[in-house]
Amino acid sequence: MSISIRAATPDDLPLVARLIRALAEYEKLAHEVRFDEAVLGEKLFGPRPYAEVAIGEIDGEAQGFALFFHNFSTFEGKPGIYLEDLFVQPAARGSGLGKALLSHLAALATERDCARLEWSVLDWNEPAIGFYKSLGARLMDEWTVMRVDGDALARLGANAGNSVEIA
Repeated sequence: MSISIRAATPDDLPLVARLIRALAEYEKLAHEVRFDEAVLGEKLFGPRPYAEVAIGEIDGEAQGFALFFHNFSTFEGKPGIYLEDLFVQPAARGSGLGKALLSHLAALATERDCARLEWSVLDWNEPAIGFYKSLGARLMDEWTVMRVDGDALARLGANAGNSVEIA
């Protein structure tokens, strides 16, 4: 068995979309998938890519992916890599592909002089949490993820540029 990791190309867009949907199914979040494939392609492979994708293959067959982008640590004064999604097809779990994808991202982070590699994991996903801990990852229990989206995002954005006077 041979494991390889490669950067996704625009030709991989249907594959990336399929893997994202498979991840959503696994996480019981298929109802949350709303992307338009053409827009996804533009955001990943257009003139200003917002994220990168690594494809994990076993014997030349795509079996997983990692979608990631750069963030920035003000305290470190350096960029980091944020892993948005990591997914390995159920039949390929235990093959070492997940570890290979994470190792690939760690090597990229080192090569790009990043301070850290981080990601979120669903609190019910005990197998993933155990796997991540076995690689040296630590839970950041003192942090709570916050999100503004949908109508709340539009309302908040509508306030941009408005002057506020304080008496």
